[in-house]
Amino acid sequence: MNDAAQAPLPRVSDRNFYIFTAVVSAAALAFLAYILLIRRGGPVGGVDLRFLPAVNASLNALAAVFLASGWVAIRRKARRVHQYLMVSAFASSALFLVCYLAYHFVHGDTRYAGGGVLKAVYLLILASHVLLSIFVVPGALLSFYFAWRNAFERHKKVTRWLAPIWLYVSVTGVVIFFMLRGSLPTSP
Repeated sequence: MNDAAQAPLPRVSDRNFYIFTAVVSAAALAFLAYILLIRRGGPVGGVDLRFLPAVNASLNALAAVFLASGWVAIRRKARRVHQYLMVSAFASSALFLVCYLAYHFVHGDTRYAGGGVLKAVYLLILASHVLLSIFVVPGALLSFYFAWRNAFERHKKVTRWLAPIWLYVSVTGVVIFFMLRGSLPTSP
């Protein structure tokens, strides 16, 4: 790459992007709250999306692999590979979010059927997963924005805390899927 391609873009106000990020993040949280707390699922024209939790776990696992691989790529100074991997992680997580919302819109929430210590562990993992997931959408948008603006110092500041959070959320999404499925009674 030449120096012109790596130079930061002229300084402009980031205010509009911050507003956009806040609106998108708030809209996603509001829609999720509506689906889980108010609507609580229900029949939608005979649509059956019970296959989606396995798809969602796969998308979370894929995002985790892309994130870890992207971290390795940037450590090795493979910037282009890092970019592709991060876009792939974002695409996997975005597709997960769409599928997650669709599933819960149709089927509502799935409760952990087990009890005892495992239920306590499940609820602890679930709570940390949910709380930390709130930061992934705005953090990822900010990270991409700063990279696009060639503001790599700002990009690094965001990704220092975003990367472990996003990776944790992706991995615990898979753990939650298996814990939840393991707690459900098996069909004869």
